[in-house]
Amino acid sequence: MPALSQIEARFLREKPFQGLRVAVSVHLEAKTANLGYVLQQGGAEVYLTGSNPLSTQDDVAAGLASMGVETFGIHGASPEEYQQHLTETLKCHPHLVIDDGGDLVHLLHTTRKDALENLIGGSEETTTGVYRLRQLANENKLLFPMLAVNNSQCKFLFDNRYGTGQSVWDGIIRSTNLTVTGKTVVVAGYGWCGKGVAMRAKGLGAHVIVTEVDPIKAIEAVFDGFDVKPMVEAAPYGDYFVTVTGDIHVINKDAFLAMKDGAICANAGHFDVEVNKEDLRKNIEGYVLPDGRTIYLMAEGRLVNLAAGDGHPAEIMDLSFAMQALAADYICRHEKELKPGLYVLPHELDVKVAQIKLSSMGYSIDSLTEEQKAYLGLK
Repeated sequence: MPALSQIEARFLREKPFQGLRVAVSVHLEAKTANLGYVLQQGGAEVYLTGSNPLSTQDDVAAGLASMGVETFGIHGASPEEYQQHLTETLKCHPHLVIDDGGDLVHLLHTTRKDALENLIGGSEETTTGVYRLRQLANENKLLFPMLAVNNSQCKFLFDNRYGTGQSVWDGIIRSTNLTVTGKTVVVAGYGWCGKGVAMRAKGLGAHVIVTEVDPIKAIEAVFDGFDVKPMVEAAPYGDYFVTVTGDIHVINKDAFLAMKDGAICANAGHFDVEVNKEDLRKNIEGYVLPDGRTIYLMAEGRLVNLAAGDGHPAEIMDLSFAMQALAADYICRHEKELKPGLYVLPHELDVKVAQIKLSSMGYSIDSLTEEQKAYLGLK
C-alpha cells in the first residue's frame, strides 16, 4: 500500500493526531489494520471495531491488539455482541470517527450521545453509510461534520468498481469451487459496484443480465453489452445472482419461485437485507422450495466478498484508505470551518492520491503548458 505509506511518513513527522482519540468501524481485516496503524503513527489513540459480524478476521484483530490498538470484535459475533463492540469503541469519547455503513454515527445520534463531547467530525467509507448520512443531513439532524469519502473519485472509481468487481468473484469462487464461465449471472444494480461485478463476470466468460430501476443506468448497461431485464424475468435464467444496490428486498419470493434448481444468491451490499431472507425460511444456506428445487444463499446474505473472502485487494484499498487518512487530517486542519453537515473532500486531495499512486506504479503523465492553461481558461 505505497500511497498510504507515503502519507504515513508525513504523519510520523507531523503527528497531526497527537492527543486525539479515533474510533474506527471498518471491516476488520488486514488492510483496515494498516489504516489503524497509520493513524496510530500519526499520534492517535486508535479504538477499532468491525462493521460486519462476518468480516472480522480474528488473527488480524489479535495482531492489532498486540500493537497497542484497542480492538473490539470477533468473527461471527451475534447481533448483541456486534452492538457491544460498537459501544465499547465509543467509550473512548472520540475526537474523530471513521465509519463504514453508518453504525457508529447511528449510535452517536441515539443511545451514545454522551460520547459526542469531544467529537470534531468523521468520515464515511461506503455508499450505504452515505445514504444514511444524507437522510440525517436533509432533515437537519446531523450533529457533526462528516466527510463522504465514498464520494471521492479515488474511492468510488476504483474501490467500488475494481475492488468489488474482483473480490465478489474471489469470494464466490473460493466458496463454491464452481465455474463462472458458461453460466448466467444476474447483477442487481448498475452503479459503480454493479459495473465492476458485471465486468468481471463477463471477463470470466459468463453471460450477464443486469436489473435496474434507473433508466439511465439501464441504458448504460445495454451500451456496455449486457442484457437488461426486470428481476422476475431474469430469475429463470440465472445461475448466480449478485445484489449491489444498497436497497432492501431486491430479490423477493416471486423471483425465488422462478429460479432454476441450484441457483446461487450472493449479496455485496453493506447490509444483509437485499436478498429477502424472510422469504427463505428453511435454514441457513440451502432453501428448499415446495417443488423440491434448492436455492443457495451465500454468507447468510452478508457481504460475500468479505464474509466469504478477504475483501478488496491491497492495491485498491491503498487508494481508499489513503483518502480516509487524508480525510482525518483534513478534519483536524479545518475544525473551525466545518459546521455540522455532509461534505466531500476537495478535489485536489483526489489528485494528490492519484499522483502518489501513479508514481508508485512507475507511471508518469504530461503537464499542461502555460499556453494550454491560458487556452482552457485555467489561468
